[in-house]
Amino acid sequence: MDETLAHRTAGPRAQSDAASLRIARIEAIPVALPLRKPVVMAGERIDRAYNLLVRVASENGLTGWGEAASAPLMTGDVLPGMVAAVNDHLAPLVTGQDALRRAELAQRCAHALLHNTGAKCAVDMAINDLVGHHLGVSLADLFGGSLRETLQPMYLLGNPKVEDDIAEAKGKLDEGWSFFKLKIGIKHPLEEARAAIEIRRHLGDGVALCADANMGMTFAHARLFAERAQEANLLFMEQPLHSDDADGMAELARVSPIPLNGDESIGSLASLLSLHRSGAIQGANIKTIKMGGISPTVQAMSVCGALGLRINLAGKVAESSIAAAAIVQLGCVAPNLDWGLNITNHYLAEDLTDAPLTIERGTVSRPREPGLGIRVSESRVNRLRLK
Repeated sequence: MDETLAHRTAGPRAQSDAASLRIARIEAIPVALPLRKPVVMAGERIDRAYNLLVRVASENGLTGWGEAASAPLMTGDVLPGMVAAVNDHLAPLVTGQDALRRAELAQRCAHALLHNTGAKCAVDMAINDLVGHHLGVSLADLFGGSLRETLQPMYLLGNPKVEDDIAEAKGKLDEGWSFFKLKIGIKHPLEEARAAIEIRRHLGDGVALCADANMGMTFAHARLFAERAQEANLLFMEQPLHSDDADGMAELARVSPIPLNGDESIGSLASLLSLHRSGAIQGANIKTIKMGGISPTVQAMSVCGALGLRINLAGKVAESSIAAAAIVQLGCVAPNLDWGLNITNHYLAEDLTDAPLTIERGTVSRPREPGLGIRVSESRVNRLRLK
């Protein structure tokens, strides 16, 4: 029989009486999660997701979980390095410490290593999950409370032929999905512009449609696509140029009829502010693995709200219901989600919970249980764990 790792369910009053929540153990667990079908994007084909799980156990028997995807082309993080970052650097900093001092622990971890935002993210997520269970409150409640309880995620289209994209999108439309992202930067921009217009024609004007190039375009190709795809009425074009080409993004933003969304170019609050100052972006793709955890993600979203930047909150392809639950909780506290939400656990052939986070009629609801609001299956983790 499959045993699900259940968190202790003592009431909030009894739990909050404890003076501290001392961390007893931290474990870094590398996993390989199979996808339902390969995802192809500019410069990358993904058949399996190589992710880091972090399990934090406290002295009072509670457990918290965190997750971060390896992202060599986005954060520079590879899985063995993420495991080493946790085991050799971050775990010694927080083991034996009071998890209730989560802000202080997050700051310690942020300063312990340069970059390594994926490892920092997984540790911070696990500690916040642990604290939520201890206090009997959800992650959203830990960070100010929900502005909304349901969200509409986007669905990724990336088939080799536009006919297949249209057929898949129509099927998802029938299931209730109303937000789609096209993968571009793979074929000639004129072909991709024609495909975007054709997909819009078949899906209608009531559907939100955007495009993501994953740094796969030159300036000339990005401009050509933006000019020729105007009829598709795209909400945004995401990261058409390389992450270090801030000047090119700023120049493109001045001439593009499609607003630009920064993704790989945003690796910190400083980079977000710099891109905004130069006029290179009209919105930001915010990921926990780029920001380095839950707290800095909340801070980045608040800054976007104050600056008038639109927010696209997303996970990398493909994270399990652990990270997806964190994104949904964060989406409910975001000042705006004008450019949508992108959770990715539904692309997996097998999740890490017995009751994965589900999208029904194109809508996902915030988990209401404490912490992240999901329960991790120990047997699934063990089966998918990399040795």
